[in-house]
Amino acid sequence: MSWGRDEMAQRAAREIESGMTVNLGIGIPTLVANHLPEDGEVMLHSENGLLGMGPFPYEGDEDPRIINAGKQTVTIVPGGSTFDSTTSFAMIRGGHVDLAVLGAMQVSLGGDLANWSVPGKLVTGMGGAMDLVSGARRVLVISTYRTRDGRPKLVDACSLPLTGVGVVNRVVTDVGVFDPTPEGFEIVELAPGVSVEDLGDDVPFAPTATA
Repeated sequence: MSWGRDEMAQRAAREIESGMTVNLGIGIPTLVANHLPEDGEVMLHSENGLLGMGPFPYEGDEDPRIINAGKQTVTIVPGGSTFDSTTSFAMIRGGHVDLAVLGAMQVSLGGDLANWSVPGKLVTGMGGAMDLVSGARRVLVISTYRTRDGRPKLVDACSLPLTGVGVVNRVVTDVGVFDPTPEGFEIVELAPGVSVEDLGDDVPFAPTATA
């Protein structure tokens, strides 16, 4: 009754248009690279200094010198290039990234994003997320609909430390696709077998939200 990680990535890939420059965050977003058409002319950007990132290599073909921001081995498509992180962040801050695909702990109906810290837990830092959500032209979130203990991730207001305010355009979850609006979350699409009733009554949906 819901999408798995790979199906979520496949659905997110449908949001990417030919000619885009796209940054993929760590976690489920990295799987999006495996679902892009080979002739789509999409350039994937990694903030550690890579433009033209390809899908994960086959076992035995890994090159430890070619990694993404999550330190996973990846490939480089023809025409791709590597550079230092200063240049990489200049691309982000200069507005040259069309779409940033990130994970989330919470997304508010105002489009606020919390995706880097839980108070009381050890974290390594925000990384490039704050630059990405403020510099990319559009932000797409991929996340499970609920936390492991059943709490919703789509909320009225984020209670966790914010990454950005009013930055999220669309959310792809395991149960469906949603857009944040001031009136509530709008249902764009539901996963096969999922109904509006399955979503629960603890998420602030727009009054007109329908399946």
